[in-house]
Amino acid sequence: MPQFTTITFIFLTLCTATIAKPAKFKLDHSSSSSSSSTKKYTYVCDASRYASLGLNMSSFSFCDASLTYEERAKDLVKRMVLHEKVRQLGNGAYGVPRLGLPKYEWWSEALHGVSNVGPGTFFDHFVPGATSFPTVILMAAAFNESLWKSIGQAVSTEARAMYNLRRAGLTFWSPNINVVRDPRWGRALETPGEDPFVVGRYAVNYHYAAYDVDDWLGVDRFHFDARVRQQDMEETFLRPFEMCVKDGDVSSVMCSYNRVDGIPTCADPNLLKDTIRGEWDLHGYIVSDCDSIQVMVDYHKFLGDTNEDAVARTLKAGLDLDCGVYYTNFTAGAVAEGKVREREIDTSLKYLYIVLMRLGFFDGSPEFKSLGKDDICTKANLELAARAAEEGIVLLKNNRTLPLSPHQARNIAVVGPHANATEAMIGNYAGVPCRYTAPIDGFSRYGVVTYKEGCADIACKNESFIFPAMKAAKRADATVILAGLDLSVEAEGLDRTDLVLPGYQTQLINQVAEVAKGPVVLVILSAGGVDISFAKENPNIGGILWAGYPGEEGGRAIADVVFGHYNPGGRLPLTWHKADYVDMLPMTSMPLRPVPSLGYPGRTYKFFNGSVVYPFGYGLSYTRFNYSLSTAKRFVDLKVENLDYCRDLSYNHNTKRPPCPATSIDDLDCRHDIDFEVEVMNTGHRDGSDVVLVYSKPPHGILGTHIKQLIGFERVFVRKQSSQKVHFKINVCKGLEIVDYAANHVLPSGGHSIVIGDDVVSFPFQVNFS
Repeated sequence: MPQFTTITFIFLTLCTATIAKPAKFKLDHSSSSSSSSTKKYTYVCDASRYASLGLNMSSFSFCDASLTYEERAKDLVKRMVLHEKVRQLGNGAYGVPRLGLPKYEWWSEALHGVSNVGPGTFFDHFVPGATSFPTVILMAAAFNESLWKSIGQAVSTEARAMYNLRRAGLTFWSPNINVVRDPRWGRALETPGEDPFVVGRYAVNYHYAAYDVDDWLGVDRFHFDARVRQQDMEETFLRPFEMCVKDGDVSSVMCSYNRVDGIPTCADPNLLKDTIRGEWDLHGYIVSDCDSIQVMVDYHKFLGDTNEDAVARTLKAGLDLDCGVYYTNFTAGAVAEGKVREREIDTSLKYLYIVLMRLGFFDGSPEFKSLGKDDICTKANLELAARAAEEGIVLLKNNRTLPLSPHQARNIAVVGPHANATEAMIGNYAGVPCRYTAPIDGFSRYGVVTYKEGCADIACKNESFIFPAMKAAKRADATVILAGLDLSVEAEGLDRTDLVLPGYQTQLINQVAEVAKGPVVLVILSAGGVDISFAKENPNIGGILWAGYPGEEGGRAIADVVFGHYNPGGRLPLTWHKADYVDMLPMTSMPLRPVPSLGYPGRTYKFFNGSVVYPFGYGLSYTRFNYSLSTAKRFVDLKVENLDYCRDLSYNHNTKRPPCPATSIDDLDCRHDIDFEVEVMNTGHRDGSDVVLVYSKPPHGILGTHIKQLIGFERVFVRKQSSQKVHFKINVCKGLEIVDYAANHVLPSGGHSIVIGDDVVSFPFQVNFS
C-alpha cells in the first residue's frame, strides 16, 4: 500500500514533546462522528462547499485541477494580501475565509505510530487509540528494510483513516534520524542508532544535522553550540538526511534549536537553502522545531536580533514554516521595516501549498476515502507490532539456557521493575495504544506466573523489594528478570550521566540469580547501552536479551522469544560501552575521531577501537549460521582524465604512498559495482533469521579515516539444515569512499577489504587508477 501522508524528516531534532489540547482541524468545523443534517466537506475544492460559503469555485484558479500544482499554488498566494499571508506561516495556519481556504494544523507526530503529541491529532471515545509499534531503536535492530516499510505503510494508513474521521491532519513530523554519537544521549530511543547508512536506509523506508545533546550536566539543546568538523558533518551527520531527501523524496525537513559552528540551524542558508533545497533538491518545505526562532532570540541572542530581524533572517535562509507564532506575529513588521521581501514569503507559501495539494487537501483522495475506524488498531497491525518487536529483540548471551521449554518451566517467576511494564514499553512521542500486553501477560500464556516487582520503580532506591523476588525465584521452575531504564532516566531533555543500571537493580539481579532454583533469564529494556558486564560474566544467569522499548505488544514478543516461539535475530544498532567510557570524554565533545591531545577516544564503532561490553551489530541466535561467498570480480580500473586531479592523503610512515592516492568522487565514472553473493547456511536444528552485515575497510596505512564502515545489510530467513543466497551489488564509489580532512568525498586507490559480519569471511578489492 502506498504512502499517503507526508512524513517529515528531521534536521537536528524532533519537535518538542509538548502535549497540547487537540486542535480541531477540519473542513466541516465539527469533530462529531454521528450523522448530521449538515453536510461534511472533506476537501477544499468541493464546488458545493464553495456554494455553501456563497462563493463561486470556478473563479478560483487554484481549484482548477487541470493546472499544475505549481500554477495553482502561485494563483492562491497571489490572491492573498500580506496580512493574510503571514497568518499561514505558523503551524496553526488561520486560513483565508474570503478565498474559501480553511484553517490547517501542520503539527502531527507519528514516530512509531500515530501520536497525540502535537495539536494536529487527538483521540476520543470514537477513536480511542492507534497501534503503537516498538520505538525506533528496536525497529532498527531488526535490520529489515521491508519491515520498516510495512510499518511506515501501516502508520500512514491509520493516519489517513484518522484524517478522514477528522481527528488528524495530513502532515506528520517523523522520524528522528539523527546519528547517535554518544551513548548518554537521552533521545537514542527515537533514532535508528549510530551508523549513518542504517539511519539513512531506515529514513528512506519509513516513509537535517549535528545535534545530540538534550540536557547533560546543565548543557541543553537550547544553548548548545555544536562545534563540528566539516569532515564529520559530511561523513556522518548529513549523510542520513541526504539519503532521505534524495532517495526517499521526503516532503519536509526540520531544523532544530541549537547552533552549529555558531549559527542557529534554522538561520543557516548554507544548510537550508544551499544544501537541502539546492544540492539535495528537496520537494517540499522546511519547518522549524517548535519555538526555535524564539530560542534564537531569547537564548542564543544571535547577533542581537530583534524579533523582526530573526524572522527575516530565517525566511531568507530558507525556513518556510514556523512551528510557533513568530512568523505569524512578526513577519509583517519585518516586511514593513524592509528586512525581508514579500516574495520570500510567497516562495515559502508555494512550497507549503504544493505539499497540501499533493496530499489531497484541496482535491480529495478518492482512493483513500473509504479508510475509517475499522482500519485503525486492526488485527493485522497488532500482529505487525508484535513481529516488529520479535525481529528487533537481540540475544546477547545464551549458555544453553534459551529457549525455555514450556514443559519444563511450568511455574515462572517474572520479577523486576519492568515485569509488569505497560507505558514504559511505548517510550516517548507515543499516542494512546490499542491495548497493552505486559510481560507478565505474555508469560502467562506459557505457564503459571508469580510476579514480584523487585523494585518499586526504575530508580530502585529501596532494596526491601528484593527479598520477595528472591523467594519467588527459589520456588520457580524458571526465573525471568526484567530490568533496565525508562523515560525517567533517558528521554528528550534528559541525557544520562552514567551507563549503569539505576539504584539497586544490579543487586536485585545478582541476588535473585544466586538463589533461583531453575534457569535465569535477564531481559533489559532500554534504548542506550548499559554496562551489564556483571550479568554477562555471571554463570548463574543463563541468558540475556535486549528488548529496547518493544511497543504495545512487547510482553507477548518477549515471552515468545524466551520460549522459542520466535528465534531471535536482531542485532545491536548501537555499541554498548563499558561504564568508564563516560569518564574518558565529555558529551559536548563533537569530533567522532579520537582527539589524542585531550586523550579522548573515538566515537561509534567506526572510530572507537577499545574494548566494549557488546559491539555494534552483535546478536546471537538459537541456531548456527555459516557464510561462504563468491565474487565475480575483485578489482576495478578507473580512468583519471588528468593526474592533476589526484588528491593527497596522509599515511603512516610505514606505508608506501601510491602515485595517485585518491581522486574526488565527482571526477570519476562511478558506474561500477562490487558484485557478490553470500550463501547463508543454517547448520543448526531450528529455523531462523540472520542479518548479513557487509563492511568495507580502507587501504592499510591511511591516517584519520574510519576503521570500517557498513555498506550493506540484508535480513534473510533460512530453514534448518538449508541455505539461502543473498546478492549484493554495491556501487564502488559509495561503498569505498572516504571523507578526507578537507571534507572532500574521495575514492582511495589500493587494496580495500570487503568484510562480511565480524570478519567471518572477507575478500580484497583493488582500486586502480590509470
